Amino acid sequence: MARDNEFDLDIGKIGARDGSYLQHVLRASNLARGGGRKSGFKGNRLGRGAAIGPVVGSQGRLGALRRRVVIKARIVKLRGKGFAAPRQHLRYIQRDGVTREGAPGELYNAERTNVEGRAFLEQGVEDRHQFRFIVAAEDGAQYQDLKPFVRKLMTQMEEDLGTELDWVAVDHFNTGHPHTHIVLRGKDDKGRDLVIAPDYISRGLRERASDIVTFDLGPKSELEIEGQLRREVEQERFTSLDRGLIKDLGEAGIVLSSEGAGDALRQTLRAGRLQKLRRLGLAAELEPGRWRLVPQLEPVLRRMGERGDIIHAMHQAMAERGRDRPTADYAIYDPQDPVTPRLVGRIAGQGLADELGDRHYVIVDGVDGRAHYVDIGKADPGKAILPDSIVSIMPKSTKARSVDRTVAEVAAAHDGHYSVDIHLRHDSGTTAEFAGTHVRRLEAIRRLGNHVSREPDGTWIIAPDHVERAHAYELQQARLRPVILETLSAVPLERQVRYEGATWLDKELVGSSTTPLRNSGFGREAQDALGRRRLWLMEQDLAHQEQDQTIYRTNMLGSLRRRELARAAVQLAGEVGLPYKEAVSGDRVEGLYRRSLDLASGRYAVIEKTREFTLVPWRSVLERNRGQAVAGIMREDTISWTIGRQRSGPSIP
Repeated sequence: MARDNEFDLDIGKIGARDGSYLQHVLRASNLARGGGRKSGFKGNRLGRGAAIGPVVGSQGRLGALRRRVVIKARIVKLRGKGFAAPRQHLRYIQRDGVTREGAPGELYNAERTNVEGRAFLEQGVEDRHQFRFIVAAEDGAQYQDLKPFVRKLMTQMEEDLGTELDWVAVDHFNTGHPHTHIVLRGKDDKGRDLVIAPDYISRGLRERASDIVTFDLGPKSELEIEGQLRREVEQERFTSLDRGLIKDLGEAGIVLSSEGAGDALRQTLRAGRLQKLRRLGLAAELEPGRWRLVPQLEPVLRRMGERGDIIHAMHQAMAERGRDRPTADYAIYDPQDPVTPRLVGRIAGQGLADELGDRHYVIVDGVDGRAHYVDIGKADPGKAILPDSIVSIMPKSTKARSVDRTVAEVAAAHDGHYSVDIHLRHDSGTTAEFAGTHVRRLEAIRRLGNHVSREPDGTWIIAPDHVERAHAYELQQARLRPVILETLSAVPLERQVRYEGATWLDKELVGSSTTPLRNSGFGREAQDALGRRRLWLMEQDLAHQEQDQTIYRTNMLGSLRRRELARAAVQLAGEVGLPYKEAVSGDRVEGLYRRSLDLASGRYAVIEKTREFTLVPWRSVLERNRGQAVAGIMREDTISWTIGRQRSGPSIP
C-alpha cells in the first residue's frame, strides 16, 4: 500500500506554457522574491541528474590538461508526429560513407552491434519525446573504435540518472573530427517519461565525457597544449586565445597583451593573436602592449569560422568533380536578401548544415560561373536530390497568399466562419474544387500552430487578423525551408545532348524566357551543350535552319516527351506485368500509386490499374499515399489529384 506522503511529480508537457508544475514553481518563486523582481530560479536543476552537473563542472580536475569533448543536445517532441521523422533521422545517420572505409554507418547499443533500427523505433512509438546527442571528443581521431568510449559514457549516464537507458548510436568518421550520434528514448526503466535536468545536459554529461577521454588517452602533455595554442594564433575562428582576451577585457574594450598571459611563451602567443586580429580588422593597438578589441568579438569570429567551414566544404565538393574555382567565385546564397536572384545550376554536393537539427545544404555549380552554398533547411522526404541534376532555387516567399485573403473575406461576411458550403453561398461563381484548395490551406496552417481552429462539423473559425496569422505561418515555414528547390532535370547535362526526351536544354532552346549563361564554369558548359543539342535536334528532323535562325517543330517538347514515356513504359511493362496506356488531357486517372519515376521530362507517378498502368505528372502529396488509391483529371502537362476512389470532392491541384 502506498504511503500517504507519496506523490507523482508531473512537470507538464514539453514547451507547455499553461499550468505545468514547472511554471507553477517559477511563478511561486517569483512571488516569494517580491513579485515584481525577476526570479533567479530557472528550473535548470529540475529532473534527473540535477545534482551532478554543478559537482562535476566545478571539480576542475587537471585543469587545462583535461581533454575537451563537445556535446550537442536536442530534445525532439515525438507525440503526434508519427513514425516518419525519427525513422528518417536514423536512416540519415546510417547513410553511406560515414565510416573510415566509406561504408554505411553501423547502429549499436550497450550490448550489441548491428542493432535493428526499426525495432528500436517501434519500442518508442508511443514516447512523448526523444533525446539526440552528438558527442565529439577533440582527440577522437586517436580512438581506433569509438564504441567502448560511448558505452562507458552511457553507463556513467545511467548511474548519474539512476535508471537504465534505451539508446542506439552510430559513429561517424567522414569529417576531420570523428563524432558519434546517440538517440536516447524519452522513457526510464519504469516506463515513465524521462526528464533530464538541463544542468546535466549542458554541463554534467560533457564533464563526464571529458573524464573518460582523459582517462583513456591520458592528460594532455605540455607539448600538445603548446602545439594547439600555436595553431590557434592564425585561425580565422573563435579560439581559446580569444576567450582569454575577452576574460581580461577592461573598460572601453581595452586589453593588455601581457596581462594574465602567464609565461613568456603564452605572452608571445597572445601578442601574435592580437596581431592576427588586427589584420582581420578586429583589434587596434592604441600604444605598445595596449589594445582595443571590437565589440561582439566572439560572434564575429564564430561567423567567420562558419564561413570558413562552408568555403572548405565547397572547395572539397567541387574538387572531387574536377570543377574547382578560385575562392572569389564561391558564394553563400542568402534568401533573406531582397535582391537575391533565382539560382540555376548543377548539384555538385550536399550534406547537413546542422546534423542535430537535420538542416541540409546543397552546393550548386551555377550558370553564373560561381559555386553557391545553399542552406535548404529541413529535407523534404518526398524529393530526392540527385547528384549532377539541374535545379532551380528561389527564396521562399513569406507573404500571405491570395487564398488567405479570400478566406478572410468570406469569413468576415459570415461571422468569422468558413467552409466549402459557406464559400459557395458567398460566391456563386466558384466551384467546390476551388473552395477545396482553401480548406487544404487551412489544414496546413492548423498543423503547424494555433493560427486557425476547426469545429467538429468541419466549419473553420477565422480570426479577424487571419491574413497576419497566415503571414506568421509563412515565416515559420521559411525558417524550416528557406528556399524552394525545383529539379529542372534529373538527367546530367552531358547525357541531355543526345537524350530522347524533353530535356532542360530543349526548354531553354524553345522557351520564351531563357536563363542567362555566363561564359565561365557551368555557364560555359551549358552554352556548349545547347549548341550540340541544337545540332542533334536537326538530325532528328525536329528543327531546321533558316538563314541565321533555328526553327523548331511545333509541339517538339510534346513529341520528345512521348518518346521518353513510351521507352520507359516498355521497361515498366515487364516489371509490373501490365500493358501501358497513355493518359491524355481530359482523361480521368484512377488506380494505386506505386512509385515515382525520374525522367528527363520530369518526375512521373506510376499509377497501376486493374488491367493496365499509366504514367502521369508526380506531386509530392502522393508520397504520403504510396500504395493507396488515388484519382485525378489530366490537364495538359499537369494533373489535379484526389486521394481515394471517391467520384467527387476536392482535388489536389
